[in-house]
Amino acid sequence: MNRPIRVLIAKPGLDGHDRGAKVIARALRDAGMEVIYTGLRQTPEQIVAAAVQEDVDVVGMSLLSGAHNYLFPKVVELLREQGVNDVLILGGGIIPEEDIPGLKEAGIDEIFTPGTPISKMIEFIKNNLKR
Repeated sequence: MNRPIRVLIAKPGLDGHDRGAKVIARALRDAGMEVIYTGLRQTPEQIVAAAVQEDVDVVGMSLLSGAHNYLFPKVVELLREQGVNDVLILGGGIIPEEDIPGLKEAGIDEIFTPGTPISKMIEFIKNNLKR
């Protein structure tokens, strides 16, 4: 790849807390990735539009409100409708362990829960890019 890895960090839904997303965004930037942060309270449609417009390699979503089982798969669905099949899709936040298999079946490539070392996220991204 001739350019830095482009990562979109998004906060879907009504969740108003973004400290963790900002920490991740900074860490990915410090690891040499180009990071686009969409801000709080994004709809799945807004996230997908930004991902397409910015031609990202990774879509990372952070959610604390409990709506992950709806919002994360909706983003995957809308990306597929736009013909975007080569983007790594990540989720993070307060995600119960029992919800993770269903999210992966819905197309989320990996889920990172609180306490995951940032180095593990960076390594996962570098080792699993689809482009």
